[in-house]
Amino acid sequence: MARRTPAGPPPPRRRFGQHFLHDPAAIARIVAALEPRAGDHLVEIGPGRGALTRALLACEDSTLDAIEIDRDLAAGLAGSFGASPRQALHVADALDFDFRGLAAQRGGRLRIVGNLPYNISTPLLFHLLAQAAAIVDLHVMLQREVVARIAARPGTRDYGRLTLMLAPWMRSERLFDLGPGAFQPAPRVWSAVVRLTVLPVPRFVPAAHYAALVQAAFAHRRKTLRNALIRLLDRETIAACGIDPQARPETLTPEQFNLLALALDRTGG
Repeated sequence: MARRTPAGPPPPRRRFGQHFLHDPAAIARIVAALEPRAGDHLVEIGPGRGALTRALLACEDSTLDAIEIDRDLAAGLAGSFGASPRQALHVADALDFDFRGLAAQRGGRLRIVGNLPYNISTPLLFHLLAQAAAIVDLHVMLQREVVARIAARPGTRDYGRLTLMLAPWMRSERLFDLGPGAFQPAPRVWSAVVRLTVLPVPRFVPAAHYAALVQAAFAHRRKTLRNALIRLLDRETIAACGIDPQARPETLTPEQFNLLALALDRTGG
């Protein structure tokens, strides 16, 4: 009778956008950038086959919670987590996960790390942003173009909605790039690791209409502010904020967008 060969790891699932990090040098650089300390509450999003997870489990005097949506991958990871309450594997969708509740359970704010699936990276960042009070920082891998948008400065091509939505609450630092060969299967694009640190005090408190105004402005980024915001603010109101109505949206600082949003608040939206 022929011997049955042991089953290998489950294949990547396209619907989850899976590209598994496997490069030991890249993993070492990520852990070094994270610099885990005693008392940290680490959270890995998307541990996959566990290459980074094993390095995080080796960090002494810190807790680790891993969030994996794929039940087959989670089953393969379960044996790496001991009986200690300091380590837990959650079979869950990070887009629905209660990070505030986890921080309360752990007794302190969380440090997020992980290889975020490209297909949900922006909504996941917004989900984490909504719970920023429960988070210390993020060290995450994203598509290189997304990291460029996060870290962009006014007047540059990559500056836009994602930059502006994170700016009041977080400080961004692009750390290093990762080529396709660091992952299996190799993606068709480069990745980058970014550090997002939650500010102890926000740069400013966004006005009620901040998000809506930013979205409207960058829906027509080639238009002038006067034309892009024509349904929200008139030329005179924009000028009264000390901003040129003929300026293009990508030239304004986050604080200037907030001035416009405050003006929109006063008009009742």
